[in-house]
Amino acid sequence: MNKTRIERDSMGELNVPVDALYGAQTQRAVDNFPISGKPMPVQFIRALILAKAAAARANVELKQISESQGKAIVDAAQGLLEGDFMQHFPVDIFQTGSGTSSNMNANEVLATLASRLLGEPVNPNDHVNCGQSSNDIIPTTIHVSAALALHEQLLPALTRLVQVIERKAEEVHHHVKTGRTHLMDAMPVRMSQVLNGWAQQLKANVGHLQDLLPSLQSVAQGGTAVGTGVNAHPEFAVRFSEQLSKLTLVEFTPGQDLFALIGSQDTAVSVSGQLKATAVTLMKIANDLRWMNSGPLAGLGEIELEALQPGSSIMPGKVNPVIPEATAMVAAQVIGNDTVITIAGQSGNFELNVMLPIIAQNLLSSIELLANSSHLLGEKAIASFKVNEARLKEALSRNPILVTALNPIIGYQKAAEIAKKAYQQGRPVIDVALEHTDLTRSQLELLLDPVTLTAGGV
Repeated sequence: MNKTRIERDSMGELNVPVDALYGAQTQRAVDNFPISGKPMPVQFIRALILAKAAAARANVELKQISESQGKAIVDAAQGLLEGDFMQHFPVDIFQTGSGTSSNMNANEVLATLASRLLGEPVNPNDHVNCGQSSNDIIPTTIHVSAALALHEQLLPALTRLVQVIERKAEEVHHHVKTGRTHLMDAMPVRMSQVLNGWAQQLKANVGHLQDLLPSLQSVAQGGTAVGTGVNAHPEFAVRFSEQLSKLTLVEFTPGQDLFALIGSQDTAVSVSGQLKATAVTLMKIANDLRWMNSGPLAGLGEIELEALQPGSSIMPGKVNPVIPEATAMVAAQVIGNDTVITIAGQSGNFELNVMLPIIAQNLLSSIELLANSSHLLGEKAIASFKVNEARLKEALSRNPILVTALNPIIGYQKAAEIAKKAYQQGRPVIDVALEHTDLTRSQLELLLDPVTLTAGGV
């Protein structure tokens, strides 16, 4: 049998694993919420620990706790972050909607470690949680963890993906392919034009995410229970943000209205919406790659993606576009995460949103999934694909839509007749046009040159 010890809280005594750093309130949450078996995300717990360290520093400055208590809490936090801290945070994602269980989990763990360092009791509520409520520290931690994840993971990954795409665009600039609208043959485009379109989509997403960072870096800390700041020093919000900024090297500021930041999760909903938009962009790129790679014999076969693994357990030699497929699944998951966050964001009843843990989980999951898949899409799909020039030229030579270039000379109706004949007879449009217009072959070659047509009116 597992050894236990007796811990006490305001509700009475409880058995806790003898080696656990947490106490009775965490154990109650473990017992009450055996739902998913998944703890809060590591980025969230890391941000929560950093927030506790910032709070301790601020409270020492404001003389709310002793210098020795504050130092012990900060040292305990730093020690946790340097090791495998997640083992000490077992509370399920699906818990009390305010995240109180996760807040008390952090308070109890830090109090235990700080007490050992100090050699005297450090209280989880009176000292570690001084000037705080779950109702402001958890919304704050959502903002902090998401901001750090954007700065450290997603924005660098998207920026790198843009660089990979733009470099590849330069490499393939000389290749011209059949454009497609409605999945049907259209006017020719340069391969570089396709890729630079992707890059511009991603740049727009990066810009929109950066625009949201100031709101995300504005935090609820200092509002305590309902936004009034009861039991917090009047200067606590400012001092907390200053200390947190020093610890994270990211600038955080107190929210202009703490009632709004505690009673709602509008910023998280906005960030999630932009993550969804980014997912839509990645799905478009992934599907374009899949289509261009399709075949290789019976599909478009315009490019050949890097072969990464066997594609079938029964069909020898089959290779599939696994990275674009994985990216498309990530996009679907992020879109689903956004739906959850949208619903959760509506649960700001009066002075507190009560779906905070699931907002944190889905927001951070979306950021991580997008960052990881962006890296793989760039390095293992886009950077390494090969262009099938022969296939591109074959399709272009048989594309009757090139006749569009003759519209100003022979008119739409005559051009349509030529295109239809070229389709029906399976002949190059230039040969059919030579028979049904007064234009010479040299004139037609100039007018119907795919490379020239990629310039259009640009």
